[in-house]
Amino acid sequence: MSAAMQELLSILDLEKLEHNLYRGRSPKLDWQRVFGGQTIAQALVAAQRTVNPDRHVHSLHGYFMRPGDTKVPIIYEVDRIRDGGSFTTRRVVAIQHGHAIFSLEASFQGEEHGLEHQVPMPLDVPAPDALMTQQELIGKYGDAVPEGIKRYWERDRPIDMKPVMLKHYTSREKLAPEQNIWIRTAGPVPADRATQAAVLAYLSDMTLLDTSTFAHGRAVFDPDIQAASLDHAMWFHRPHRLDDWILYTQDSPSSQGSRGFTRGALYGRDGTLIASVAQEGLIRLRHQPAE
Repeated sequence: MSAAMQELLSILDLEKLEHNLYRGRSPKLDWQRVFGGQTIAQALVAAQRTVNPDRHVHSLHGYFMRPGDTKVPIIYEVDRIRDGGSFTTRRVVAIQHGHAIFSLEASFQGEEHGLEHQVPMPLDVPAPDALMTQQELIGKYGDAVPEGIKRYWERDRPIDMKPVMLKHYTSREKLAPEQNIWIRTAGPVPADRATQAAVLAYLSDMTLLDTSTFAHGRAVFDPDIQAASLDHAMWFHRPHRLDDWILYTQDSPSSQGSRGFTRGALYGRDGTLIASVAQEGLIRLRHQPAE
């Protein structure tokens, strides 16, 4: 297991301060703000700590309100909204410097059997073994990759990724706003459903926002773009191991009003639809100073 993966599991083990009150920390990295996936995952962990372990998260909806400060802890306050006969509902507010930075609502359900179907995984996607890692891509295309993306790829991260399409990273050609990325954890994840769901929530925030820039030949790392997640919704369909490659299919139906909207689906290598995701983010063009 990589050191980054061990650190991820560590920061998801929140400290209990009081009834319904938990404290989380950020990795000791030079990030300018807390990664949104971390806040989602930690808020979900806080909610899970107040729910009967026989009930598992099936959906969550979150709003980002302020950028998180990586240098100070995040306090997670849980509101036990409802414990029903079949479903449990929780609201979580993440607080820093006396202000809410993120809010989450999550719903939990016990195991039930009923009607079942799923949309099949796309068939025309190259297998992960046929693709290069991001580190290998740097070695081959490093000079053509923008500096911001290169620095991001070079970091030691708890998540491995293999993008199927490379044009977006090496050119500013306008492309269809869709992409496929193989993704997995950089080490095993404990088998309990709660931890698996939290790690899945963490990785679900990766690369989504960037997809909405493809149609414009842009990237979230461009210096004239201000980008930030605004909200994040996720539906957990089926449990699945996360340390084998998962196909993350994404498409962006719309960008307008300085906002980009993207949908995603996470498939196991065996074709199992694991989860669905939707996110809207800020994609604002900065005004460049006149020369």
